[in-house]
Amino acid sequence: MRLCFLVEEHYRHDGMPNEVVRQLKAWGHRVDVLRPGGSLLRMSEAVDAGAHDAWVLKTVSGGPGLTLLEAAAAAGATTVNDARAIRGVRDKALAAAIGRGRGLPLPPTYAVARPELLAQIPASEYPLVVKPSDGSSGRAVHLVSSPERLAALLPELAGEGMLVAQPYVPNSGTDLKVYAVGGELFATERRSPLHPDTSVPERLVPLSAEIAEIGARVGEVYGLDLYGVDVLLGPDGPVVVDVNDFPSFRQVPDAAARVARAVLGLARGAGSRPCPEAGPTLAQWPGRTVSIPVQATAATTAAAPTAISPPAVTPAAVAPAAPTGEPV
Repeated sequence: MRLCFLVEEHYRHDGMPNEVVRQLKAWGHRVDVLRPGGSLLRMSEAVDAGAHDAWVLKTVSGGPGLTLLEAAAAAGATTVNDARAIRGVRDKALAAAIGRGRGLPLPPTYAVARPELLAQIPASEYPLVVKPSDGSSGRAVHLVSSPERLAALLPELAGEGMLVAQPYVPNSGTDLKVYAVGGELFATERRSPLHPDTSVPERLVPLSAEIAEIGARVGEVYGLDLYGVDVLLGPDGPVVVDVNDFPSFRQVPDAAARVARAVLGLARGAGSRPCPEAGPTLAQWPGRTVSIPVQATAATTAAAPTAISPPAVTPAAVAPAAPTGEPV
């Protein structure tokens, strides 16, 4: 197959997606890498729909890569993930509206075009988490303790464009990251960027049925196939605080091979799941089986997966793909 990866300068030397590209080439596939942030692109030629079997995006939010992916999709090319789905999660204000409207456990979200408008948020909502609506990689995320602290922070927020603010979810200082790849979910824990003094080794952790259901539902709601979900375990239960298309997949066993297999599968199957256009309830979406590896310790890999078809969780014997070698 011939694939095109859109990789911006921020990820030029990153293991993900470079290791995936190397794996695909080792399997005999042709992979072209375009760097939309550092190239002069003649758009009519760059998005020739017939030149590649699929286009894959690994770029920062707000960069030119998504525009190029959308142009390829408009020309009839297969994209991983669906270009509209990516747009739906990269705009955090839009993602919050979509997710809350379809039953995902997201916190209430305020959105403003100018930072001084955040002063209208009631004092009872503090502390707040404030971040750019198009932010990524933890950039410019602030824990704001009070209206007075917000006032002092306004000059720093002035150049960030549209902002979102959410009431802080009390937690232990540990983020739970759920990765979805090739129909499998994996959970890792790591230190929260809002709690830099907390000592939390990043590691694979057991995935509960409740978190697995939420992780699977996120893919259905936003129309994503390769994605990551940030979950906080708050006093009232799990809360989704961020969704990322094509995340790092850190700590996922054989991540490069798993992602490479998933990309090939989507390319051969004519692309990602369609992005939901309207707003049916979650129960109305056709269930998609996601195999959940039982992660007994940080060092173990998927030994006995469990299958989940949202919203019900039932055990099943699912044989995961082999960690090496291309699927046929």
